[in-house]
Amino acid sequence: MDKQKMPRDFFWGNSVSSMQTEGAYDIDGKSKSVYDVRPATATSTNWHVAIDEYHRYEEDLDPMQKMHFNMYRIQISWSRVVKDGDGEFNPAGIAFYDRLINAMLARGIQPMVCLYHFDMPLKLAKEDNGFMSRKTVAAFVRYGKAMIDHFADRVKYWIVFNEHNLYFTDEAFNIAGYTKGDKSLDDLYTIFHHTMLCYAQLSAYFHTNYPDVKIGGMIAYTPVYPATSKPNDVFYARKSNEFLNENLNKLYTSGKYSTEVQTYIKNHQVNNDYQDGDEKILAQIHADFLAFSYYRSTTLNADKLSPDCAPNRYLNEGMEVNRFTPKTDWGWDIDPLGFRNIITHLYNCYHLPVFPIENGIGCREEWDGQHPIEDDQRIKYHRDHIRAMKAAMFKDGAQVLGYLGWGLIDIPSSHADVNKRYGAVYVNRTNHDLKDLKRVPKKSFYWFQKVLADNGDLI
Repeated sequence: MDKQKMPRDFFWGNSVSSMQTEGAYDIDGKSKSVYDVRPATATSTNWHVAIDEYHRYEEDLDPMQKMHFNMYRIQISWSRVVKDGDGEFNPAGIAFYDRLINAMLARGIQPMVCLYHFDMPLKLAKEDNGFMSRKTVAAFVRYGKAMIDHFADRVKYWIVFNEHNLYFTDEAFNIAGYTKGDKSLDDLYTIFHHTMLCYAQLSAYFHTNYPDVKIGGMIAYTPVYPATSKPNDVFYARKSNEFLNENLNKLYTSGKYSTEVQTYIKNHQVNNDYQDGDEKILAQIHADFLAFSYYRSTTLNADKLSPDCAPNRYLNEGMEVNRFTPKTDWGWDIDPLGFRNIITHLYNCYHLPVFPIENGIGCREEWDGQHPIEDDQRIKYHRDHIRAMKAAMFKDGAQVLGYLGWGLIDIPSSHADVNKRYGAVYVNRTNHDLKDLKRVPKKSFYWFQKVLADNGDLI
């Protein structure tokens, strides 16, 4: 492996969402999203400022360029570019993304765009219950097509939904604009089905109108190991993986639900709003690459499962800490071998290029105002995972397009906690004190700068 050279067109870079970076929540014609009205708590911030990348994107692109990043995955905020999600398009909002994308390209940084990262326009959440409604599906497809038409000349890699399989877990009720209901299994399956209809229609639009543009399917990949070698643990861990991970991969590559998932829907009479014509819509799906986020693995103890627990919810009841792996400050398992296993598995099974577009470690860090933060744990985490990825490529034969770290300039976590820092660059703020938002390189910044100068060949 040491003699193998990384492909010269390999992508190295950073990945973020708009609500965790942009701020500027109430200017230039932006409508409110569900995140804009969420208040700060004792352990979290609000979403009004984030790291103010709306005004400071040049400050963030420069260190990315210095770290030799050649890709930046961003999200277009639906509520910034479309009034209330289904109204008139907002020229000022679109112009911001023009400026941001053009600034990336000027630095040799390829943009990747994600169209939805949890921040439902507030009006669609209140009036239509988010993705519970086919009206929201139509509004989203309209927005997506307009963004594709506007940016496809400059953006060649696209993701529709961030971590799409989360809409097949109870997290869907937090990220799909769901404001009313009893969080039933029917509602969960309906939300997921509607998001798949969105993906299918935009997949077809991409391939019909922009054949040189690549669209990927993305899941949050947390592999589930059996807690023991007991057959029951092995069986239920496999079943959990089928529903949470493989079902999406099969949809992305075949346009059909997993047979096991379809059978469960039939046997349990789950109402997921599957209508006449939906089969033809789903059949249009074709992913050009399989993308995923990866932070950790977990284990499942089947003895903890109640008899009527749905496979989507096995981890709600049966998840256990893996006693064989080290942990992050938040108790997440650190498992580089699991990363290699996912990459190899995906390529072996589906024979599409694989693209890990989120990987990183959250750490508690404070800056003393003078010296760079010595984030050796982050360096070790990324080094070990990049080595695992290279083993999947050069020892196992997987085709990998790139490696994007998550939040490599500090941003609030998905739960609005600034204290959970993923960055190689420190942003000087806390949950309740914005301070000066100064960007300060950490030790890992200089590590990335050094190893990526040689395209990662020295890792």
